[in-house]
Amino acid sequence: MSFGEKLTHKERGGSSLIISMIFLLVFSAMTVSMVSMSDTSVQMAHNHQEANNALASAESGLEIIRYYLSSLRVSGSVSPQNRLQTLASSLQSTLAAGGITTSYDAGSNIISISTIVLDSQSNQNFTASIGYGGDFDTLQLDVTGSGGQFSRKIRANFGFASAASGVFDFGVATRGPLSLAGNASLEGLNEPSEANVYIESTDENEALAMTGNPEIAGDVSISNPNAYVTLGSNCSIGGQTGQDAEDNHVSTGVPTMELPGVDISIFEPYAINIVDLSTTTNGNISFENIRIIEGTDPVFSGNIDINGVVYIESPNHVIFSGNTTIIGVVVAEGDLDFPEAGDQIEFTGNLSSQSVSQLPAGPTFDGLRDKTDTFILAPGFSLAFSGNFNTINGAIAANGVSFSGNAGGTVTNSVINYSDTEMTLSGNTTLQFDRSGEQTNPTGFVADNILEFQPESYVELPL
Repeated sequence: MSFGEKLTHKERGGSSLIISMIFLLVFSAMTVSMVSMSDTSVQMAHNHQEANNALASAESGLEIIRYYLSSLRVSGSVSPQNRLQTLASSLQSTLAAGGITTSYDAGSNIISISTIVLDSQSNQNFTASIGYGGDFDTLQLDVTGSGGQFSRKIRANFGFASAASGVFDFGVATRGPLSLAGNASLEGLNEPSEANVYIESTDENEALAMTGNPEIAGDVSISNPNAYVTLGSNCSIGGQTGQDAEDNHVSTGVPTMELPGVDISIFEPYAINIVDLSTTTNGNISFENIRIIEGTDPVFSGNIDINGVVYIESPNHVIFSGNTTIIGVVVAEGDLDFPEAGDQIEFTGNLSSQSVSQLPAGPTFDGLRDKTDTFILAPGFSLAFSGNFNTINGAIAANGVSFSGNAGGTVTNSVINYSDTEMTLSGNTTLQFDRSGEQTNPTGFVADNILEFQPESYVELPL
C-alpha cells in the first residue's frame, strides 16, 4: 500500500467519527426534547384532571345542597324578606347532623356553608354560599369546588313556590284524637276516599274511638306509631268491621303532616260594620260585613241573613240559634297556639251556607268574591254544630270541633281541628264530603313555601 492510499484511509475514518458524533448529539437533543415534551404533557394532563376534579366538586356540591334544600319548607306566614333567615336556621339544624357547619350573616343576608371534603386523597372539596338572587322570591347558590391546586365556581338559582298542603286530601284532619258515637258517619259523595281521615294524636294513643253504629267510608291514617283504635262491633271503616277494618283501612305511623297556618288578615278590611252590646241580634235581621267586638257574646236568633265577612274578635262566645243564612265567610282572631278560654262559636239552629262567589254584585263585595273555598276559619276558637245544615261551601277549621244531634250535610272541603283535644261526632251527625273539584289551599290558609331548582340558571363563574 502506498503512502497516498494510507492517508486517504485515515481521512475517511475521521469523517465517520465526526458524523457519528453529530448524530449522537442530534439524537441526544431529540431525546431531551421528547422527555421535556413528555413531562409537559404529563403536567398538562395532571392540571387538566385537577381542573376537571374542581368542576366535578362544584357540581357535586350543587347536587348535595340541592338535596338538602328540597327537603326544607318555610312557612307562608314568614315575610319574604325573612325567609332566608328562617331557612338558615332550618338548614343549620339539618346539616349539623352530618357534621357540617353553617353560619348566617344578617347584614349581608348570606348563608355560608363550611368546607365539605369529598375525597381527601385527591384533595376534592367544596364550599357554598346562599343569598337572595335579585329579589326575595329567588335564592342564589354559589358553589366553589376544589381539586388539588385548582378551583371552579358555579351558580344556580332556586325559586320559592307554594306547596299545597296534603291535609286537604282528607275529609277530616285532626291534631287530637277522633271520636264517633251513635249513628255518626263520614261519607264520600262521589267515592269513599273523599271521606278519608288523618289523625295526629301525638299525646293520646287511643287515636280513634267508635261506639254505637258509626261508620267512616274512607281510610284512616294516624301519624302516632303507638296509636290504636277502639271499634264497637257495629262500627265500620272502609265498608268493613272488626279486625278486617283495622287491618285493611287503618294505618299508623304515617308521616306527620304539618297543619297549614292561617291568615285571617285578608278578610279584616271588609269587616266595617260593628256589632257590639248595643246591636240588636234577635229577629228578622240582615247584616253585611260585620265585626263582632270583643266581649260582646252575641246570640243571633230569629231569621238572620248575613252577606260577606263575619269577623269575630277575641274573647267572644258567639251563638247562632235561629235560622241563619250566610253567604260569605266566618273568621275569628283567636290565638292558634294559645287559645283564650271561652272563645267559642256555636251553631245550634238551622244553617244555610253559600260561597262568597255568590255574593251580590257591587263594590261592597268586590275582591271578596274571589276568596273562595273557606267557610269558617277560627284559630283559637272551639266550634260546635248541633243544628241542621244542607251544604257547607268551604273548609272548616278551628281549635276544637264537634258535631252533635242532627247536625250534618255536605261539606265541599276539609274539616280541620287544630286542637290536641278530641274531635267528636255524635247523635245522627252525617258529614258527606264532596271533593270532586280540584283541592288546593283554600283562602286564608297559609301554604308552606318550598324551593324549586331552576336548571336554566346554571352558569360557571370566573374566579
